[in-house]
Amino acid sequence: MRTLARIVLGLFLLFAGTAHLTFGREEFRAQVPSWLPVDVDLVVLASGVVEILLGLALVAAPQAARPLVGWLTAGFFVAIFPGNVAQWVEGRDAFGLDTDAARVTRLFFQPVLVVWALWSTGAWRAWREQRARPTT
Repeated sequence: MRTLARIVLGLFLLFAGTAHLTFGREEFRAQVPSWLPVDVDLVVLASGVVEILLGLALVAAPQAARPLVGWLTAGFFVAIFPGNVAQWVEGRDAFGLDTDAARVTRLFFQPVLVVWALWSTGAWRAWREQRARPTT
């Protein structure tokens, strides 16, 4: 189950990253906060590349590297959360999120993605095992 969840998340990120660079580029621009002092298109393109790399890592990383990939993926989901908040606060429509209720509901799914990344890669388990080891 964990392996399937990791691969599905990886494929989701590969798809989303590809969408950033191609057909969904304009939609993803709505998620870049207006207060961010960086070119909007650069943010969309860079985040797309990061999503592709994380997706590949989730699918193909060797078992020993998976906890690190999990933490990096969870960190990415945390890092992009302000964009989701900005989309809600600024009332920007994208991806069918055309009401405040739909945009705010979406915010509750970001923690699910963080948990999914940590659980499916064994990152939490590795962290707990590391903490349980006696230090010398």
